[in-house]
Amino acid sequence: MSISAERRLELVQKFATKQGDTGSPEVQVALLSERIANLTEHLKGHPHDTHSRRGLLLMVSQRRRQLDYLKRVEPTRYDRLIEGLGLRR
Repeated sequence: MSISAERRLELVQKFATKQGDTGSPEVQVALLSERIANLTEHLKGHPHDTHSRRGLLLMVSQRRRQLDYLKRVEPTRYDRLIEGLGLRR
């Protein structure tokens, strides 16, 4: 359910705004999206895992807050991120 180190590095390099950037909203949303996708797959096979489902809901709401912040502060970065991740909003 966690992200491999190689995949994490790949996501950070793809969405970083500058060299060594790991804290920008783009990187945080990309990492959260990867974790959400992994946990969603887990829950398809384990539908009664309520503890993991709660964690999933917390991650989804955290990603939503990050996206709302980015949309409010820098709409062009928000649009690029949504397109790059393939999210609906």
